[in-house]
Amino acid sequence: MLKWVVVIVLLVLVTGLFRERLARTVRLGRLPGDLSFTFRGRAYHFPFTSTVLLSLLAWLALQVL
Repeated sequence: MLKWVVVIVLLVLVTGLFRERLARTVRLGRLPGDLSFTFRGRAYHFPFTSTVLLSLLAWLALQVL
């Protein structure tokens, strides 16, 4: 169980570090259904569709394992 927690934390860390590069190549965060807007000079981003897509891919990967 601890191994899975470590793997998940490392995966989140790596994706956080390379988020900009991944967003340009895979276009995650720019899918239809992902909301981005600016309010009072601050940018807000809600990646609803990207989250559902990544969750589906993770679920499929776990089903294969």
